[in-house]
Amino acid sequence: MPQAFWRAFSEAGLKPSVILRQARLPAMLHLNPHAVLSTAQIFAIYKAVEVLADDPGFAIRFVKAFDRSGHQPAFLAACYAADYRDALGRIERFKRLSPCERFLIAERDGEFALSKEWPYSPEPEPAISIDTSFAFVIELGRKGTGQHITPIRIDFARPGPGCEDHDTYFGCPIRYGAPRNLLVLRSADLDRPFPGRNEEFLDLLTPALAAARRDLDDESTISEQVKNILKLNLASGRPELGDVARDLGTSERTLQRRIAEEGTTFRALLSDARLELGEQLLSDPLIAIDEVAILLGYQDTSSFYRAFKDRQGVTPYNWREQNGFRARRLTRLRIGIIEREVCRE
Repeated sequence: MPQAFWRAFSEAGLKPSVILRQARLPAMLHLNPHAVLSTAQIFAIYKAVEVLADDPGFAIRFVKAFDRSGHQPAFLAACYAADYRDALGRIERFKRLSPCERFLIAERDGEFALSKEWPYSPEPEPAISIDTSFAFVIELGRKGTGQHITPIRIDFARPGPGCEDHDTYFGCPIRYGAPRNLLVLRSADLDRPFPGRNEEFLDLLTPALAAARRDLDDESTISEQVKNILKLNLASGRPELGDVARDLGTSERTLQRRIAEEGTTFRALLSDARLELGEQLLSDPLIAIDEVAILLGYQDTSSFYRAFKDRQGVTPYNWREQNGFRARRLTRLRIGIIEREVCRE
């Protein structure tokens, strides 16, 4: 469970140690950022929250608490995607990093339906976990587009009665006693662009991106300029040749010709940029390896591991160990401040 969740629980009025005791788990578990939880333990935590909060609308308050306590890096990176669809795709890929939980997506006739499954659980997902996931999806769309996104409808498998907080927050028809839990969005809403790309945020997120921005101001070859722009754009989507050409104020054909004159290709520069930035991100022990993979735009951590090992001859974990950047328990103050500043915007 990400550290951001524990901070948000506290901000919403529930101390992590109290939650863990109610769940019959070690009361200091939240202090270990590398602790691995089973599906049963995750469910026990959410059930404990349901008992302690005794409020069917707690999930809405919990999701809102992240604005004050700080979001996890994957959510922040998704906020700077190209559009709502791209952002949800990034969250879905991030979910693949955990085998416990999966997003299932289906789209037809102008409707985009999202559901969840927990392959290793014989029991239903706790209600507060479902509510939290659906609220996060809506919050992402509202923050990214700057518009009040409302679903077409929501289905809950649990029985009623309904909750006024849900009606107010989601603003759509909610059906109880449905065959499964389902969030249905308009396909047209998913194509809404995210206009809030913020270079200052990218500079704050990691010194590696700030360094790439500074390098753009230096005299360099066209290949170096392209790589620096790619590094800045990777966090908000896989950039194309046309995107880079626009940033450089030239045409695609001219840029392609100049790249070829330096004896390389755009594809090769993209690969180099990803792996060079990967090394810089790995140098920061506050950033987990799976978060590095997400920031670099890889489909999953395994793809990043393979690409990195092909180039360096060692895995990202071993590279970090060999270069003295062993992940250790450091304060999260810096990234917490960054998250809060971004949320205020």
